[in-house]
Amino acid sequence: MKSHSFHSGRIAAAATLALMLAAVPALAQPTFGNPSPTKGSGSSNKANDMADQAAYKDVEYKNKGKRGPALVVIPGEIKSNNASFTQRFLPNNIADFGELELSNANFPVLERSNLGSLTREIELAYNLGDVNAARKTMQMGKLKTTKWVVKFDIIKAEQVAAANQGFDGRAIGGLIGVLGGSRGSAAAGIAAGSVQTQDNTGVWLIGMRYKIMDANTTQQVAQGYKELKMEVGSTQTSVLGVSGGAKGGVGLDTMVQRLVQTAVYDIDAKYK
Repeated sequence: MKSHSFHSGRIAAAATLALMLAAVPALAQPTFGNPSPTKGSGSSNKANDMADQAAYKDVEYKNKGKRGPALVVIPGEIKSNNASFTQRFLPNNIADFGELELSNANFPVLERSNLGSLTREIELAYNLGDVNAARKTMQMGKLKTTKWVVKFDIIKAEQVAAANQGFDGRAIGGLIGVLGGSRGSAAAGIAAGSVQTQDNTGVWLIGMRYKIMDANTTQQVAQGYKELKMEVGSTQTSVLGVSGGAKGGVGLDTMVQRLVQTAVYDIDAKYK
């Protein structure tokens, strides 16, 4: 009898616990409001759609379930002569992206922020291929477990194409007004003459090289090159004094991060 009562009590306790857990709200990603006065308007929807296309997206790395060699990312080089690019970026920015994505791909990354003054010594040793300096540096503290030194270089960033097209309705509008000879044709001529459209598009090619070096010997383990196309455009329309326009495209920051993601995907797939 006692055994039956004990069993019934356990069932009741389990049921109570299940109800309590069901009452706990499920954890979800944080959401944020939009205080913009144009929220929900046509221009807002169009701008948000374009921004969604450029937003950061996680990459599902092929061998993410397999742990990679311990590594350090050192700042690479920016070899492009394009002023817009070189003024915007520093090698440290690209190395930061590299640390983030390599960590996401399940590589143990010793971040530069934890290395302090050693960072500069590591850069010099591996950029110069100084084996003795590299071995000496890699015997210090957490660096003893490091297998690879990785760098990402921008070796190309140039606008390779530009195009624009438009329509100016003034000539056609004047012609309709002259040939029509009526009030209706005059009104049509005014409407046609008010139409103004303009589209402008620029296309960039940005190329990144990655290099993997053996932490003990400074010798190159592997390298690869990835190139992506960036398009930036704008459109403008005006009819009877009512105008509309849009401007957008993937920015240089996003392009660099996507190139790093593409390079890390390569490293994860080929060299783990």
